[in-house]
Amino acid sequence: MYPFRVKILLVGTGGALGAIARHLISTLFLSKLGPGWPWGTFVINVTGCFMIAFFLTLTSERVQIHEGWRYLFPVGFVGAYTTFSTFEYETMRLFQTGAWGRALSYVLASNLIGYGAVVLAMWSVRKL
Repeated sequence: MYPFRVKILLVGTGGALGAIARHLISTLFLSKLGPGWPWGTFVINVTGCFMIAFFLTLTSERVQIHEGWRYLFPVGFVGAYTTFSTFEYETMRLFQTGAWGRALSYVLASNLIGYGAVVLAMWSVRKL
């Protein structure tokens, strides 16, 4: 078992990398597709759902890993990478600007496809 300070360093390291990845992906999608629909946040939410489900299913059911990876990856990296608070804020902004259809499609697509990513990740690990 790690001392508390080591756990914090692992979470912080993963968090820094997750935050950087989030920023790069958001910037890429914004530059390529524009601000009309929050594609960057959508892609991050879906891939974050997939990554955490894949990792936790794999390490719970298929392989044993060093304890440090549980702090570094799902807590640190994915915790900083996913953007659900941003998702909620962007949804509110779409509603406030009168883009009701876009807001509704964003909520439905994020939740349905995010859930699908979780199911796909778990299925993928179990088929290994």
